[in-house]
Amino acid sequence: MTSPARLLGAGDVRALAAELDLRPTKRLGQNFVHDANTVRRIVRLAGIGADDVVLEVGPGLGSLTLPLLEAARAVVAVEIDPVLADRLPATAAERAPGRDLRVVTADALRIAPGDLPLAPDVLVANLPYNVAVPVVLNLLAALPGLRRGLVMVQSEVAERLAARPGERAYGAPSVKLAWYADARRAGPVPRAVFWPVPGVDSGLVGFTRHDRQDGADTGGADREDVFAVVDAAFAQRRKSLRAALAGWAGSAPAAEAVLRAAGVDPGARGEALDVAAFTAIARAGRHAAPVTSGP
Repeated sequence: MTSPARLLGAGDVRALAAELDLRPTKRLGQNFVHDANTVRRIVRLAGIGADDVVLEVGPGLGSLTLPLLEAARAVVAVEIDPVLADRLPATAAERAPGRDLRVVTADALRIAPGDLPLAPDVLVANLPYNVAVPVVLNLLAALPGLRRGLVMVQSEVAERLAARPGERAYGAPSVKLAWYADARRAGPVPRAVFWPVPGVDSGLVGFTRHDRQDGADTGGADREDVFAVVDAAFAQRRKSLRAALAGWAGSAPAAEAVLRAAGVDPGARGEALDVAAFTAIARAGRHAAPVTSGP
């Protein structure tokens, strides 16, 4: 029987950082978790099982990697910092021997399926605050086998990703994640579990991919069509959809015609619509006749 992994504590994290002459940078969002209860909680909430291949983005010094290795069949760790990527296999060998870790030195914003040695089915990550949303969306687009995930992000970002129509935090990130998956808040993470201590609160967001695929039940509206509508609607989120979508549709009357064809009130705002309504607008826009009269 494989022995439990020896997790990193606060002293271990600082010792590794000193060994590597590491000075955490805000540019790379380097705030390292040093609390064993927190990382075990994340693994538990992610529901990691013995058959799972986990994708971890930004493993850093390995605080979360170690309990993931303990629970999963394998972990594919994508790390942009080559110094950290080079050290991680040794940390795993020392503290979680006999587990399957594959380290890829790469930018998660540019990952394609062929870049990974194994096809992951779960994403678990402590994501840098400044790139959390594009990383999640890029991975869901690039890796269709990614069925579920749990990510730690800035609390405000967690609210945006999991928000529902009508809620104050609801916006383009909420709709775009909903295109791929059903999202949920999974709890707060205190600042004190990080080194260095960040200046913002953190939170967990879980998601489960649903079965809709581009074009399957969307009437021919693909992701790019829908996201173009979403971006236009939230670029001027305080305006009615008739006004906010005027540039996208070609004119305000054209936008109103598309909205009515989609069964959406032209006087509504984007924050009131779910992903199905945005899909209906994109679909109607593909088939709309040009409207040239009127202001």
